[in-house]
Amino acid sequence: MVAEKEDSEDESLSLECPVLRTERLVMRAPVEADIPQIAALADNRHVAEMLARMPHPYGEAEARAFLAMTRSRRGGVSYALTVASTGEFVGCAGLNATDRGLELGYWIGEPFWKKGYATEAAHALVDLAFRSTTTNVLYASCRVINPASRRVIHKCGFQYAGQGMLHSLVAGQVPVERYRLDRKTWTSLRTWPRL
Repeated sequence: MVAEKEDSEDESLSLECPVLRTERLVMRAPVEADIPQIAALADNRHVAEMLARMPHPYGEAEARAFLAMTRSRRGGVSYALTVASTGEFVGCAGLNATDRGLELGYWIGEPFWKKGYATEAAHALVDLAFRSTTTNVLYASCRVINPASRRVIHKCGFQYAGQGMLHSLVAGQVPVERYRLDRKTWTSLRTWPRL
């Protein structure tokens, strides 16, 4: 999942950062104690090349800068994702306030891929966005070579909205697929039984 633009000043996109609990995750604001785990999991080219703003290599200095950015951000929200049963840090997710509106973003450390954590976190953030803001549309995008992220986006109900280019700190100019989810579709999906 790639985040495309820097923060917006739109107050209607401002969110608190309540602790969110899903079936297997506790989602909370990142804290100083997370820095070693963030650095360890984010220092992976396979993760960084799928994102716009994650540098590689990635160490504790970059993790501290990320933490400072999350604390000073206007609009949007960032979460540390931890396994509820163990407290183990597995990645980060958030809603970034952009010029277009709120954009869903996430990354999971490679040892935790293919366990459904990104989908679980994304569902919680989509619900948070529509329940806690007045936004009528959420956005998401992913690199065209990232089928796992595309599956997460589809499972959340986002609909394809086109392609574009994005500058990644690690990969340079890369093609991305853009998606959108409107409030009406989200409301409809919330009434469907989960299979």
